[in-house]
Amino acid sequence: MSSAAALQKKLEADSNAYQALQKDYTKAVESRQRLDSQLQENKLVQDEFKLLKDDANIYKLIGPVLTKQDKAEAVTNVDKRIDFINAEIERVEKQLKDLQEKTEKKRIELVETQTALQQHAAQQQKK
Repeated sequence: MSSAAALQKKLEADSNAYQALQKDYTKAVESRQRLDSQLQENKLVQDEFKLLKDDANIYKLIGPVLTKQDKAEAVTNVDKRIDFINAEIERVEKQLKDLQEKTEKKRIELVETQTALQQHAAQQQKK
């Protein structure tokens, strides 16, 4: 196999890997946005709970049915959910940072392969 064919094959592989990393990054960004939305929603519920008296009636929607729930239990559930969402946000942030670094490395590799291919083509034209 000539070096031009090898470079072309590497360019295709690098390009495919770069596109896959970009796709993964986009999915992670969407996941992060979804988690932000869930966090804000749960913080609103948490704020509303603070306004309620201890003997207030709280109902939770389970399927098509509203079920009465103890305030302390509801507050605990929302607090746990917020903690879980914050942990997930932290995990996704690490994933985003990792994907960003990998994408940048692959982009540099892709540019280097393109440059090598162009230089090889220029050398072939000189012959």
